[in-house]
Amino acid sequence: MKDYLYIETRGRGDAHIVLLHGWAMSSAVFAPLVERLESRCTLHLIDLPGHGRSRDCMIPMTLDACARAVARATPPSLWLGWSLGGLVALHAALNLRENVRALAMLCASPCFVRGEDWPHAVSREILQQFATDLRSDWRGTLERFLALEALGSDCAQEDLRRLRRDALHDHAPDVRALCDGLQVLEHTDLRARLHELRQSSVWIAGRRDRLVQWQAMQWAARRCGGAFVRIEGGGHAPFIGHADEVVRALHLLIDRIDAGRTDPAS
Repeated sequence: MKDYLYIETRGRGDAHIVLLHGWAMSSAVFAPLVERLESRCTLHLIDLPGHGRSRDCMIPMTLDACARAVARATPPSLWLGWSLGGLVALHAALNLRENVRALAMLCASPCFVRGEDWPHAVSREILQQFATDLRSDWRGTLERFLALEALGSDCAQEDLRRLRRDALHDHAPDVRALCDGLQVLEHTDLRARLHELRQSSVWIAGRRDRLVQWQAMQWAARRCGGAFVRIEGGGHAPFIGHADEVVRALHLLIDRIDAGRTDPAS
C-alpha cells in the first residue's frame, strides 16, 4: 500500500500545469492535451487515489487530502481539473493559494447536483444509482457512465473509444475509490466560495455536455471574474475530439503565467 500519488512529469518550459482527471479515469486520458502542450509547458500528470497507477494508494479520496498530496509533490502551477478533478483543483485554488498560480476548470462545476436553486446539474438520484450499481456490476456501471460522458459530442465514437480504453482496459480503477468519488460529487458545493477566488481562471465547457451543463460553468465564471469558453461540438470530454480548441482556451492562462500575471485584476 502506498501513501503517495503516481505523478508523471512531461514537457518543458517555465509554465507548469497540473492535470487532474475525472471519475474512473487516469491521467493517460489527457494524451491529446499532452501532445499539444509539452513543447511549451512542463506537465504534471496526476493519477488520483484508487485510479490508474495510484490504484493502491491509500490517500483518502477527499478533496482536501488529494489537493494537499498534489501540492506537496508539485511546484506552483496552473491547475487544470476535468470533472471530478475540477473539484480538487478548485478546492486547492481556494485553500492552497500559494500552490495554484491559475485555475482551468474543464467541464467541471462548483456543484454537480441539481437543487431548487441550481437547475443546471444532474439529479442526486443518478449519482446514487451509480453507487448502488457499482457494488453489483462495476464494469457494466462504468460502461453506462462512459456512454453518458460521450453522449452529445460530435466526436462521440472517438471520445468513447479513448474513455473506455483508459477506464476499462489500461488503468481500471478501484471500486472503493469510485464509491468515495461519487460521495465527493454528490456532497460538494463550492458555489458560495467562488467570490474568494484570487487567481485567474478559465472555465471551458462543452455545449453538448450531458453531465455538466455549460450554463453552470458560465454562471461560475461570472461569479469569480473568470473567462468562459464554450466548445460548440464538445460533450463532457472535449479535450479528446476538440483538443485544439481546449488548448487555445488554455493559452489565455499560459500567456499570463509566462508574463508573470496570475491575478485577475492585473
